[in-house]
Amino acid sequence: MVTRPAEVPAVSVEDVRAAQKTLFGVARATSLEGSRHLSSLVGSPVHFKCENLQRTGSFKLRGAYVRIAGLSAEERARGVVAASAGNHAQGVALAASLLGVESTVFMPEGAPLPKVAATRDYGARVRTHGQVVDETLRAAEEYARETGAVFIHPFDHPDVVAGQGTVGLEILEQCPEVRTIVVGVGGGGLIAGVAVAVKELRPDVRVIGVQAQGAAAYPASLAAGKPVALDSVSTMADGIKVGRPGDVPFKIVGDLVDEVRTVSEDALSSALLLCLERAKLVVEPAGASPVAALLSEPGSFEGPVVAVLSGGNVDPLVMQRTLRHGMAAAGRYLSLRLRLTDRPGALAALLGELSVADANVLDVSHVRTDPRLGLDEVEVELHLETQGPEHCTEVAATLRSAGYTVVLTR
Repeated sequence: MVTRPAEVPAVSVEDVRAAQKTLFGVARATSLEGSRHLSSLVGSPVHFKCENLQRTGSFKLRGAYVRIAGLSAEERARGVVAASAGNHAQGVALAASLLGVESTVFMPEGAPLPKVAATRDYGARVRTHGQVVDETLRAAEEYARETGAVFIHPFDHPDVVAGQGTVGLEILEQCPEVRTIVVGVGGGGLIAGVAVAVKELRPDVRVIGVQAQGAAAYPASLAAGKPVALDSVSTMADGIKVGRPGDVPFKIVGDLVDEVRTVSEDALSSALLLCLERAKLVVEPAGASPVAALLSEPGSFEGPVVAVLSGGNVDPLVMQRTLRHGMAAAGRYLSLRLRLTDRPGALAALLGELSVADANVLDVSHVRTDPRLGLDEVEVELHLETQGPEHCTEVAATLRSAGYTVVLTR
């Protein structure tokens, strides 16, 4: 284990137990749901810890409420300020409202509109600043210095980590036979809290973190022995789109977490699609990251496994794009281009071939003005729903055997 600076505050299982008492009647003990499909892939039971069904739609209420509840009367009178892409924002807004504290929340420009609207509905004043959470954090910290409001960090505070750790206590109560817990990782507050709770009581249980490849600050930081900021972050999973680990969770992760893996955007899309289709659960990309890890390397997890679905707050437009991407990643979506003679009945004949191939046409577009086309030619782009990778190959083969020149675009 790497030795960390002594001044970094520690978090104990007693802190997590105290947080659980504080949260009684406030946060739900979310359900544990089995996944038959993932269980068959892993070869052992797989369960979902459904924090996407928590109040405000994510685990963030837990840490935010514990942090604000621990403030003095004088601190509460000054109000609180937070920064978040959405989930922590909603957690702080609701927690502050329940405790009678005024809240201001900074959110990145372009944050999902449903998350912005929900944060306001929970009672917070919303301000937008920056493109990523790290920039938004700096703006919120500056506001705290100027106004005296108490800054509620989304992950880098012992009270927040302790609050998130109650997820771990619930998992041990609901699934005492668990062998592996898989958690999505952004700044690290959730996995740090879970690790504190689990490793003290069940040191035999493996705790594995998952980051998006385009926002994977932990592997490099753990290798360096200290938090290292990424030059840039890029991922659809805005809930874990964090460029630098927090000091408090980093120490815990380095000491207690067994492994941190990364997953691709394709894997995140496929995971979100699986949660919706197979489990009937609406989960945001960050919340689906543990599922993405299970799909990517199912044979590398010892079961029973609990995958924490950390949140379900997803913009419907993002959901639409992600599901489409997930279908493509799963080989169930096919885009192709081909040229036809520009005459009556040519398109109908093409659609007839697709009907024979049992492909569902989602969209058709025509191009007639491209200088590469002959005077009697038209280029057609088709977007098709298929039954899987083998069916995609069969559809393309059917069209080629009918005399069409096919260019696959996805």
